[in-house]
Amino acid sequence: MNASTTTMRVYGEATDDQVMDSVAEAVRDASKVAAEHATAAKNAIAGTDLIRSVSRITYTGAYAVSFGIVYAAVFVTQLVPQDNPLMHGFSDGARAAMDALKEA
Repeated sequence: MNASTTTMRVYGEATDDQVMDSVAEAVRDASKVAAEHATAAKNAIAGTDLIRSVSRITYTGAYAVSFGIVYAAVFVTQLVPQDNPLMHGFSDGARAAMDALKEA
């Protein structure tokens, strides 16, 4: 019985070593995958910053252009006398645009 117990111990120790090796390998693989995911997340965040910057520049540019157009139009309409065909055309065009937006 003594020999079989010794054999079982050696066999049991070998199994424990194999289990420990498997656990160590799994931990290594998990840390490698975690590092890869961290790198991918970092790259995704950097890409988001670029998209956010382009979006902000586009918004600011569109705002500046539309403000310039509206400001110039208001400035011109204030300079022109109110009771003339040009001003009637502006007001009729504005009303038609508003009606078209309400229908859409």
